[in-house]
Amino acid sequence: MPLLMNRRTFLAAPFFVRNLISAPPSGQFRLGAFGASNMAYFTIDGLARHPKAKLICVAEVDSARLGQLKAKYPDPHVYQDWRQMLAKEHRNLDAVCVGTPDHMHAPMAMSAMRLGLHVYQQKPMAHCVHEVHMLTAMAHKKNLVTQMGIQIHSAREYKTAVELIQTGAIGKVKEVHSFSEKKWGDSDLLPDRTDPVPATFNWDHWIGVAQPRPFIRDVYHPENWRKRIDFGTATFGDMGCHILDPVFGALGLAAPLSVRSEGVAPNGQSWALHSVIHYVFPGTAVTEGKTVPITWYDGEARPPAEIQALVAPRKLPGQGSLFIGTKGVMLLPHIAMPVLLPEDQFKGFPMPRHEAANHYFQFVDAVMGNGKTTTSFDYSGPLTEAVLLGPLATRFPKTTLEWNSAKLKFGNSAEANHYVRTRYREGWKVKGLS
Repeated sequence: MPLLMNRRTFLAAPFFVRNLISAPPSGQFRLGAFGASNMAYFTIDGLARHPKAKLICVAEVDSARLGQLKAKYPDPHVYQDWRQMLAKEHRNLDAVCVGTPDHMHAPMAMSAMRLGLHVYQQKPMAHCVHEVHMLTAMAHKKNLVTQMGIQIHSAREYKTAVELIQTGAIGKVKEVHSFSEKKWGDSDLLPDRTDPVPATFNWDHWIGVAQPRPFIRDVYHPENWRKRIDFGTATFGDMGCHILDPVFGALGLAAPLSVRSEGVAPNGQSWALHSVIHYVFPGTAVTEGKTVPITWYDGEARPPAEIQALVAPRKLPGQGSLFIGTKGVMLLPHIAMPVLLPEDQFKGFPMPRHEAANHYFQFVDAVMGNGKTTTSFDYSGPLTEAVLLGPLATRFPKTTLEWNSAKLKFGNSAEANHYVRTRYREGWKVKGLS
C-alpha cells in the first residue's frame, strides 16, 4: 500500500487552512498520536493532561501494547496503519505527536505537516541529516508550531546551566566533554533465524520505510531497535539530544565544522559500543577562540584522567557534561543542578533562580495561539544534525570528516555522503523526503 500522501485524499486536502498560526477554531487542542506505549504513552499523557487537549486518535502497530493507553484514554479511535489514520482523521486534528522508533519519525511528521498539522516530535527529530533539513524547511513553509521532546530543556537544572555559561560564570568556554553510560549498541551479529510474528503485531508496518527483513523476537521490537542501524540512532539519538541540549543552548552552537570517531566501526547491523566522538564547532560569543571542541563519550568510554581530575575529589556522574572555561569549570550531571568548580573559588556564588516549565503544555499553548515553543525545529534541527553526525562518523573510524551543513555534504568524503540521506523502500516513499 503506497503512502497516503500520494493519494488523491492527500492531494485534495486544504493545505492553506493552517498556513497562518492561529488558535484552533474549536477552542480545543485536538491531538492524534503515532505510537501508544512506553515513551509514546508518556508523550500522549503529557500533552493530553492540558485542560484544552483532547486525544482524538492513535496509531499503534501492536495492539497488545494498548493497555495502558486505553485504561486512561478509552475513547480515541485506534488504527494499526498510521497512514489510514491521517487520511481519515486529519480534518479532525490540530496536531500530532510522534513517539515511534527513530526511522519513522520523519515520515510521520512530514506527512502530518503537509496536511497543516502541528508536530510534537520525540527525540531525535529524524533518523538522518537530510530528513532534519527537510522537516525544518516544511515547518517554515507551513508556518507550523513544532517542539522536540527534550523536556529537560524546560527544567530548572538545564535553564540554570545555560544562564551560568552565558553570563560568564566560568569565563569563556574552552572545551566541553559530554558523556552517557548507556550502551545502545551491539558487537554481535544478529541471530540467523526467523521467528513467528505475534498475532497482535504488524511487522511490515513496523518496518515502515526501512528495507524488509525477517522478524526476530526481542532483537527489534519493543526496545532493542535503538541498537540497530536501520531503526535507531544508538546512544547518540537516545541521550545525545538530551545531554548536548544545554551545551547547544549555552554556547549558541550551530552545525559542526568536523566530526571524528576514535572507536570501532559498526558491524553492519548494529551500532558500535563505547564511542568517542570529537566535534569541532565554530566559536561563539561565549567561547574562547575561533572554534570550540566538544567530545562525546558513551558506554564504557570516559574523558581522559586529566579531564576527570578537574572535578576531584568528586567523580563524574554516569551521564552529563563538563564545561571547561578560562575561569573555572562547570559540571552538569544529567539530571541535577550544575556545580561550579573549584568549590572554594565559587563558595557563595549567587546562582540564578529558575522555575521549571511544562514542556508539553508549552506546545499545546503555542498551538492555541499563546506563546512559543522553546525547542522548535529551528533549534532542535541543528542539535539533531550534530547528534546524528556522531553515529554516521563511527562508520569511518579515525577519519576527520569535514561537514558543510549548507550543502548537506562532507567536503572530503564521497563515501560518507552516502549516509547523509536514507533511501526508503518502494511503496513507502514520502513526498518531501524521498
